[in-house]
Amino acid sequence: MSEATRVCSAAELEADSALKVVVDGVAIAVVKDSAGDIYALGDTCTHGDISLSEGFVEDDTLECWAHGSKFSLTTGKPLTLPAYEPVPVYVVTIIDGDVYIDPSSTVAV
Repeated sequence: MSEATRVCSAAELEADSALKVVVDGVAIAVVKDSAGDIYALGDTCTHGDISLSEGFVEDDTLECWAHGSKFSLTTGKPLTLPAYEPVPVYVVTIIDGDVYIDPSSTVAV
């Protein structure tokens, strides 16, 4: 099992926005919702090869800007079509205000 990697500080993330990071070759969208909670999802939309971090954070979803599929921040499941396959959700650890992600550790849903 690999170790979690520091990807940014929590303060760098703006509310209702996503930041693309790459950890061990895995593209990840790091999202801060309006409540200040931080999530990490696979960055590639399962409907098309589109970066989800370029999309929109709304309520508890990350929306693909290209075709409008919304993915749950907690489960990675698509809540709207055209996507029907989920994206992975990774474990996020906050240590001393820094965000750490281990791409080999996904959240069980």
